[in-house]
Amino acid sequence: MKKERSLSKTLQTTTKFAIFSGTAALLTWMPKSEAQTVTSDPLIDKLEQKGILSFAEAAELRTESKDQQTNLINSIPASKWKIADSIKSIQLYGDLRLRYEYRGVDNLPGASPTTYKRERFRYALRIGIRGELFDDFNYGLRLETSTNPRSPWDTFGNNTTAGSATPSDKAGSGIGVGQAFIGWHPEGWYEMAVGRMPMPLYTTPMFWDSDIDPEGAFEKFKLTIENVDLFADFGQFDYSDPNPASTFPSSDTFILAWQAGAQINLPKKALFKIAPVFYTYTGTSTSGSGLNQTFVGQGYQGRNIGAPVAVSSTTGLPANYATLYNQDGLNNLLVLEVPAEFDFKIPQTFLGDLQARVFGDFAYNFEGDSRASAAYNEDKAAFNGLNGPVKGQNKAYQVGFGVGSDGPVYGPTQGLVYGSTVKKNTWEARTYWQHIEQYALDVNLIDSDFFEGRGNLQGVYVAFAYGISDAIIGTVRYGYASRINGSLGTGGNNLDIPNLNPINNYNLWQMDLTWRF
Repeated sequence: MKKERSLSKTLQTTTKFAIFSGTAALLTWMPKSEAQTVTSDPLIDKLEQKGILSFAEAAELRTESKDQQTNLINSIPASKWKIADSIKSIQLYGDLRLRYEYRGVDNLPGASPTTYKRERFRYALRIGIRGELFDDFNYGLRLETSTNPRSPWDTFGNNTTAGSATPSDKAGSGIGVGQAFIGWHPEGWYEMAVGRMPMPLYTTPMFWDSDIDPEGAFEKFKLTIENVDLFADFGQFDYSDPNPASTFPSSDTFILAWQAGAQINLPKKALFKIAPVFYTYTGTSTSGSGLNQTFVGQGYQGRNIGAPVAVSSTTGLPANYATLYNQDGLNNLLVLEVPAEFDFKIPQTFLGDLQARVFGDFAYNFEGDSRASAAYNEDKAAFNGLNGPVKGQNKAYQVGFGVGSDGPVYGPTQGLVYGSTVKKNTWEARTYWQHIEQYALDVNLIDSDFFEGRGNLQGVYVAFAYGISDAIIGTVRYGYASRINGSLGTGGNNLDIPNLNPINNYNLWQMDLTWRF
């Protein structure tokens, strides 16, 4: 009898221990609601009420449960990042680019030196955040190397500190704000943005350098009718802020843009897009930095007829007489630009399915002849004895072809060539012919690489890009340009080759390695 009671007690103790162990394991994995506390657990309480667990065993189990819950919570590190409640989404993006570049220029015959060559190893970093805010707002902020508005590039070994012989001097490097804007899109048919924004217009580098992000305000209206997407764009971009201001409420120089366009979506994923845009300028009479002066565009050729060309002892370059022959003036600019493209598929080639683009751009300055007359009257000696202004130099055009792997988005500044997209083993090739006459465009806006940000030049551009991985792009570009009218200089002012005017022949090689993230 005593043995039976001993056996019964042993079984009861074993059963309690098994239930206790199983309960502890179960509690370890059971999710806890916020309402539960470690001092009161419904399951432990019920087991205690039925006599399965003693008071001491229940208390011990509650303590173990508390320790396990605390350890589990403490094993998950708390995030150190705190996102504002107003932010709906956030994306980190950017690119790091490494480049070898060669620029070669043939100068005016008789000048010394007759050629100028510049070879550089360069780098550029752009990093930003963008995303959606609540209540139909969006935002963007991007930082980039270099404070040059037409280029984010810095040069290896660019020692600019006076008297410095230290390798890798950082004085020529810097960080600038490339983009800072807020957008609003309350309806599908309307959106707007204010700040320093990505180029919102449909345009090409012939008219507007892809590195220049306009500042000001922009509004867009959209309407879709069956297979046609219609849009109207309006831009009020602050060009220059004079200091001190001369009028109220504003004496800033603005470039105003009115664009109306259509995209016709055709069968087999083809499309045709065209979007004329009209540009005018305001406030040019009060702007500074040469913008309110008369554009002349000539170089040293007129001032030095029959005399040796003055050469800088520092740079070895001939003098440009930029202060005499203004390269920046915004007078007499009333420009119509008409960019267009036709996109189509080329299926089942030996390279697979391909996307192709035939694209172009045409611009005409309605006040081009007046711009020519103003330049001539500003300083007749600069025109090498001409009896009058050279008129008819009012137009610019670009025509090209591109082809690449099926899938990526291609556009005037979109695609592998421009580093806006990448996927392993994808590729793109594009080429165009470009012609910009002296008085056709605002030379402060045109692409500073092809062709050196100058007027009165025409030539060819060729580029090829390949996706080495899902993040790395290899790109090769080449450009060649020559002077259009031998009686005129090549008007424009670019920091890459600042003192050569006119440029007779121009060569540019670029080889890039880009990490896009």
